[in-house]
Amino acid sequence: MKNYLRNLFSNLSDKLDYLKNEEVIFNFSKTGEHGDLSTNIAMRLAKKIKKNPRIIAQEIIDNIEIDKAVLDKIEIAGNGFLNFYFQQIYVAKIINDIHLKGRTYGRSNKYKGKKAQVEFVSANPTGPLTVGHGRNAVLGDTIAGMLDFIGYNVSREYYFNDAGRQMRVLGDSVRLRYFQLLGNHIEFPEDYYQGDYIKDIAQELINEYGDKLQNEDAEAIFKKKAEGVIFSDIKNTLSRLSIVMDEFYNEHSLYSEGRIDRLINSFTEKNLIYEKDDATWLKLSEIGNEQDKVIIKSTGEPTYRLPDIAYHITKFERGFDLIVDLFGSDHNATYPDVLAACKAMGYDIKKIKVLIHQFVTILEKGEVVKMSTRKANFITLDELIDQTSSDAVRYFFNMRSMASHLNFDLDLAKKQSDENPVFYLQYAHARISSIIRMVEEQNLVSNFDNLFMLNSITEIDLLKKLHQFEDEMLYAAELYEPHRVCNYLEELAGLFHKFYNDSRIIGSEKKLSEARIALILAVKIVLNNGLNLLKISAPERM
Repeated sequence: MKNYLRNLFSNLSDKLDYLKNEEVIFNFSKTGEHGDLSTNIAMRLAKKIKKNPRIIAQEIIDNIEIDKAVLDKIEIAGNGFLNFYFQQIYVAKIINDIHLKGRTYGRSNKYKGKKAQVEFVSANPTGPLTVGHGRNAVLGDTIAGMLDFIGYNVSREYYFNDAGRQMRVLGDSVRLRYFQLLGNHIEFPEDYYQGDYIKDIAQELINEYGDKLQNEDAEAIFKKKAEGVIFSDIKNTLSRLSIVMDEFYNEHSLYSEGRIDRLINSFTEKNLIYEKDDATWLKLSEIGNEQDKVIIKSTGEPTYRLPDIAYHITKFERGFDLIVDLFGSDHNATYPDVLAACKAMGYDIKKIKVLIHQFVTILEKGEVVKMSTRKANFITLDELIDQTSSDAVRYFFNMRSMASHLNFDLDLAKKQSDENPVFYLQYAHARISSIIRMVEEQNLVSNFDNLFMLNSITEIDLLKKLHQFEDEMLYAAELYEPHRVCNYLEELAGLFHKFYNDSRIIGSEKKLSEARIALILAVKIVLNNGLNLLKISAPERM
């Protein structure tokens, strides 16, 4: 319906000059009383062309040649809203389009030929992925999928550092546990990594080398073994959520390839750095930010800003049209420094979209499950998947706006009832599959010749919702908001369940029954496409 009106108004611009170069936005009406779609274009133009909006609205209507096979009528409402009422048969013909396109229905080519990179997770290999990493992982992977859905060629990237103090502490944590497991009395520092996974890695080294590593440095085999084991576990955890990275970018390569040195030279040439208190400072106050920041400490060690700036420059050099960074809310105050520096170096930072998600709280029996990373009593992402399911984890992490704190209710995620939104959606898909099996036993088939018979309120509501799928997916992707996909699917499932309760398929007059079969098959295709976009299974039986 929207595409029809877009084409209609595009042609109108030849008759009405004030419509040229104007984006006409159409909204689906919440009630049938206000038509199927509406636009406020007349009110938006009123001030610009100094004319009464109702007069503008009437001029638009007067210049539209209504195709009665498509539009029933156009009405002016309120101060100048234009309400469009479509013919039922035109609305119903969406079923043909859905059946024809199948798994590709809802996809858009709007950004075809554009390259996008989504960087997410990016946890250093110092321990297993936690529930906090989990929200980042699922949101990032879903956003990448949504961008692919609207035409982008998408690369998923994981940025990590296998050097620095954190990794040195990791190696020494394994070394000390190694000595303890060999029977030595060793004091284990409070700020070292405490989890059982450290003991497991140390035990693997004993199994492999016995006591031959007692003179080895922590920076050598202990760190290398820990990094290898932990990164392998991270990749396995991500794979359980159907997340596969296209690129793993190591911060260390920025140094080995000379990128850090070249960046320092560029800053020097542009007079953007200075020395103070034996440290090197970046003149952020001169390039748009509030105050200067240290990029190289007095110890000679860089702060995170320096490699992050160099890393983002590689993203520009690799030719991405869109660069998406997904961070937790603890990065909220830090990323502007990186953007300001990239801009000062001459790069178009409009290509970068920084997304910030809020943290996760795990609830069980209505109580918050307390977690402490230092004491290693955190809940790992693997444990969360084990307790619920990969489907539940992906859906729950996606179903709320990333700007909102997420309460992950373990009890709800395990429920096999309509209260659980994952179950609700999957049950709708399975219920349609069950109906299809039954109608096949009755030798009934779908038929597109009698779609005009789909005229009950619940049928029309379902049809209109199907029309919204492509627009809703495009809108959700452009806003980087996976929860909108969840909202749409829940609304579609709700309308289907209502239709199912109100309408008979088996037992109805044959032509009506076959039209309704075509309708529910279309609903099944859309549910399946939406669930696939979220990487959630669409079961045939439950």
